[in-house]
Amino acid sequence: MVRMDTKTSPSIRRPTFIDATRASGGHPRAEIVAGLRAQSPQLSPKYFYDSLGSRLFEAICELPEYYLTRTEAQIFERYGREIAKAVGAGATLIDLGAGNCEKAERLFDLLHPAQYVAIDISAAFLKYRLECLQDKHTQLDVVGIAMDFTQRFELPEAVRRERRRFFYPGSSLGNFTPDEAQQFLRNVRVAGGDDCAILMGVDLVKDKGTLDAAYDDTLGVTAAFNLNILNQVNRLIGSNFDVRDWRHVAYFNAEKSRIEMHLEARRDVTVRLPDGPRTFGGGVRIHTENSYKYTEEALQRLLEAAGFARPGFWFDDRRAFGVVFSAASH
Repeated sequence: MVRMDTKTSPSIRRPTFIDATRASGGHPRAEIVAGLRAQSPQLSPKYFYDSLGSRLFEAICELPEYYLTRTEAQIFERYGREIAKAVGAGATLIDLGAGNCEKAERLFDLLHPAQYVAIDISAAFLKYRLECLQDKHTQLDVVGIAMDFTQRFELPEAVRRERRRFFYPGSSLGNFTPDEAQQFLRNVRVAGGDDCAILMGVDLVKDKGTLDAAYDDTLGVTAAFNLNILNQVNRLIGSNFDVRDWRHVAYFNAEKSRIEMHLEARRDVTVRLPDGPRTFGGGVRIHTENSYKYTEEALQRLLEAAGFARPGFWFDDRRAFGVVFSAASH
């Protein structure tokens, strides 16, 4: 674990930045190669988020088809005071998958956190965003942690122990299978302690047309986001994927209640991997992401099984999306 405290003078507060990528799992080569060698090849969606991938996701959030970000923001705008009352002022706000930190920043005036902790796997992008954030919020204690939080994790000493409130917006919980989501929530419960709580955005089951369009937009931004994972994989393991050999595929699988994203080979493609070449036949798909869609009842069962109390919900008018708050049960 490498800690870089960038406070340069008593009069200028700078964020504390901790690179825990090595401590949280080391080099991802083995995981990536195993996924690509599988009979049904797959890549973890956490590898979307290099610097370019993070910026492409920012663009996705502006698309007319991608209702999730807008709808979630509308819920916070309408019910912000109620949500803030549930969360409480002066908490330790821990932003999981912080990205550009804008979603959490919009809540600062409502929540008045004592400390803001941003966690993301993209170290360089996170460090840059936190420098910008600290310039605007000079009195706030800001901590950044570059870390893979999708596995069991521990928070460093720089993070306050008091009233840890985890913030997980954007329906990112849907990237896990239901079993993985339950384990993830248990990991959060352990890392947070008995006084913790979680505030999440969750996408709900709806019609297939709306869901398909949200993940396969007409401008092709989501396609670029999906294809860019191959560039990231090339950097991480020294492979030679060519994005021109692959096409973006996304659809709602109603039976499993999830969006699936894949990269489909346009033709027979042989790719160099660290342990030797692999040929992907034309039409073979690499599964890159799931996004599970929940019902209110299913989400409540998931939280309670992970050690959280009965949650509170806030919805938009169409009940397309929900914001959920749940404290640790005792």
